Parts: sequence; C-alpha cells; structure tokens
Amino acid sequence: MDFTPTEEQAAAQGLAAQIFGDLATHERLAAAGTGTDTELWKELCAAGLTAAVEEIGLLGLVLLLEEQGRTTAQVPFAVTCAYGLLAVAEHGTDEQRERLLPPLRDGTAVATGAFPARDGLRADGEGRLSGAVPYVPWLRDATLVLVADADRQLWIVRTADPGVAVTPVETTAPWSAARLALDRAPGERLGRPAGRTGAGTGASTGTHSATGTAAYGAVLAACRTAFAGLQAGVCAGSLARAVAHTTTRRQFGRPLSTNQGVLLRAADAHMDTEAIRVTAYEAAWRRDKGLPYAAQALTAAWWASEAGKRVVHAGQHLHGGAGADLDHPVHRHFLWGRQLDAYLGCGSEVLEELGQLLVTEGSQ
Repeated sequence: MDFTPTEEQAAAQGLAAQIFGDLATHERLAAAGTGTDTELWKELCAAGLTAAVEEIGLLGLVLLLEEQGRTTAQVPFAVTCAYGLLAVAEHGTDEQRERLLPPLRDGTAVATGAFPARDGLRADGEGRLSGAVPYVPWLRDATLVLVADADRQLWIVRTADPGVAVTPVETTAPWSAARLALDRAPGERLGRPAGRTGAGTGASTGTHSATGTAAYGAVLAACRTAFAGLQAGVCAGSLARAVAHTTTRRQFGRPLSTNQGVLLRAADAHMDTEAIRVTAYEAAWRRDKGLPYAAQALTAAWWASEAGKRVVHAGQHLHGGAGADLDHPVHRHFLWGRQLDAYLGCGSEVLEELGQLLVTEGSQ
C-alpha cells in the first residue's frame, strides 16, 4: 500500500486547505448559523474542486474532506461528492452521467443521500416512493437526493418534484438538515435506463436485482470512508486548537502543556486521530485500486465513531471552562465529532456489521 498523494491529489488538497483556511473563519461560521456558507460553496466549485473528485478518486476526496473537517466549513461538499459525483459516475448509466454530472461539477446542483436504507421507505411498481427519513444532512440545499429503499435499491429524487416534502430540522452539528417525506414521489433508478422504473428485475413479484443491492453496498462503503476522512479532519482541527490553548495558557507560572496529564491526553488524541486517518486512507486506496474494501470501510467507520468522540471530548476538556462555551470554536468541532460518531452507523453497529462480514467471508 502506498498512500502518498499523486501530484493531482496533493495540488487539490493544497488548494482546498487554502480556500477553507481563508474563508471558513470563526466569524463567518458564526454568521452562517446552522445554514450553508453559499459564498464559500461557490468558491469551491469555481476552483474546480468538486469536478476534480472524479479524477482524484475516493482517496483524493478523503484528503479534501480532511481540510473541510479542520475548519468545520458549512458547505454540502461531502454529500455532493459522495452521494452525487462518485455515485453517479460509478453506478449511473451513460445517459445519467451525461445529464447529471455537469451541474454537480459546477455546483448548480447539490446532492445528498437518505442513507442508510430504511424499512419504511418503499417503491411501487411505477417507480414512486413513499415513506420518511427523520433527517438528511444538507437536505435544505439539495436539488437531488440519493434514496435507498427497503430493498436496497437506489433512486434519484428531485426535491422540487410533487410528493416530496422537505421540513427543516436541527441536528447536533449545523448541517442544514431536514426531514424528507415522500408521498408517491417520482424516482429515477440509478443505473437503469429511462423508462424502466420498476422496483427490480421483477417488480410485480417483489424481487430485486443483485446489481442494485451491490450498488447500495458500494455507495454506503464509499460514503462511510469519505465521512471517516471528514472526521479525521474534525479531530485534527480540535486537537490543533487544544495544543494552541494549552501551550499559551499558563497556570501556576507555567504552560498547561507541561503538565503530564495534559500531555498524555493530547498524545492519546493524536494517536486516535492518526488511526482514523490511516484506516480511511486504506479503505479509499483499495477502492481506487479496484480491490475489495468492505471490511476496511467498516473499520474506518468504527474508528471514526469510537475514536472520533474520544478526540473531540478531549479537545473540549483540554480547553477547561472555555471548552464549555457554546460560542468557542472548539465547541463546533465537538458538535461535528458527535454528529459523525452516529452518522451512517455508530461504533457498535458497524462493529456488528464487520463481524457478520468476516464470518460470511470466512465460510466461503
């Protein structure tokens, strides 16, 4: 394995670090509230960072999301790239790629995903979807939603279509989230030519295609890997703030960072952050190389959940009383870290999935 970024990946990461660092300031984030910084989103798209994801792959996206996580920039970058660009590019038909990718590349369309699949979300034989998803990140900004129904089939839903209701909700992190309610809303099957809208190869019998369920698993694994990369950045940003605080804050005539307890807590947080990063890199690298990576994606998701919450708690605690201030920048990292802890499956859930996967693979 070689996780060394290519020239293109390194250039994209450097540009992302510059844009996020310059524009995702504490003042702008505070002004955005729980909404999206539309100017920052326009700047990212104009710089070609969304379009670049198709070329730099999932590992490249992980590198870019690290930079977003460091600053907790409030833009629908992760969801548009993971649920939109990569999903359509890998699993869409030629016609879907030609029609859907250009607006996703330039930011005129925003995608998100109603993941993971829920039993209450159903598609009928006419390709109309009914059911509800309690919250979908960045749904308030989205024009397209990638929906996984109870049969693990993937559908593209347009938020402007009849039968689609979007109700804003507030989540732990300020992710412009909303509740998605579908009432016989028209859906377009991802990877199926127009005009073939049935729920599967045998819509009348309730069966579904292996291709559809395989696509769901691939998209979920890619998204878990991408959001693990985002968590690595969130943790790195939290830790950087904690280091800056403890090295400048003096107590009893010396910096807090000279206390052994502080040093050990920061060291543990650093190791946890590196574990999240390297497992996300491995999963993304294997995906880009065309190697099986389901187990690696679950491993990255587990580290992002379990280690991620440890790091953001440590970052807040190392700030002392300031860390409990809701307006302090480190508190934003705490909120993001806790949101990512549970998104797409908390630690115990993904660990159970990983165990089942290993048992299945071992019996084959």
